[in-house]
Amino acid sequence: MLKGRLGLETARIPHVDRHGLLWLNRGKLYVEDGTLHFATAGMGILQKGDYTIPFQMVTNILIGPGCTVSHDALRLLARHGTGLIAVGEDGVRFYASMPFGAPHSKLARQQVRAWIDEDGTRITVARKMYAMRLGELVPHSEISVLRGIEGARMKELYQGLAQQYGIEWRGRFYDRSHPDATDVPNQAINHAATAVEGAAMIAAAATGMIPQLGFIHEDAGIAFVLDIADLYRDSVTIPAAFAAVKENRGKYRGPIERAVRKMTGKFIRRNKVVPGMIDRIKELFDGDDSGGHE
Repeated sequence: MLKGRLGLETARIPHVDRHGLLWLNRGKLYVEDGTLHFATAGMGILQKGDYTIPFQMVTNILIGPGCTVSHDALRLLARHGTGLIAVGEDGVRFYASMPFGAPHSKLARQQVRAWIDEDGTRITVARKMYAMRLGELVPHSEISVLRGIEGARMKELYQGLAQQYGIEWRGRFYDRSHPDATDVPNQAINHAATAVEGAAMIAAAATGMIPQLGFIHEDAGIAFVLDIADLYRDSVTIPAAFAAVKENRGKYRGPIERAVRKMTGKFIRRNKVVPGMIDRIKELFDGDDSGGHE
């Protein structure tokens, strides 16, 4: 019955031939006559109007605050393998995704092979991550040594950025069970880290990675996400946190969490952090998105 309704009989375009991410806010995603539409009240550079969405030409559609999605839209996207990810403003939160992961398992299989360390590749991936953080591939192969090198560098980074933004800095203090039980700069870093983790969750979902299998972090349920988020600690997390503290100083603009979230969102959007994370994930495992369905 209703053969071909919503274009379900048409062939899907391989992801290697598609564009990347399409960000949508404040509107309704729906289907009319087999075509995907987005009716919006206006957002940023996109003016108020009703737009036809070339869903077969994008890999993932990211919907932000103020969006609703019809059931037919979900069916259409799922059938054609176009991901739908619900996110916070500017990608500072990750809420849900559909379908779950990329249209192939290539990167996930490479992640698992490296993680189980059959040929010593687990430490190789960890060293690549530290090289991305430190700007150079250090010769050491012990995680404890790499953590020590990175820890010393971070102390200098905190101090240098604090001076740059005019922030009084007394050291990094973090109680995971009481994240707000510290001074404002440390609270700001905690909130910025959570926002960047949201962006990393989007990147992990878009590439079909397994969040639990980390290479530097191990115990957390999103260990791999934390690995990716930490790659941006020096370029996004800490600068955004300190910039928010500086901007919020002197006059009350609301809770520091809100100020940090908005500032981190600006950094994520301006620096194209999510596409950058996707590229780094592929680089870590020497992967691409040309794998076939399995």
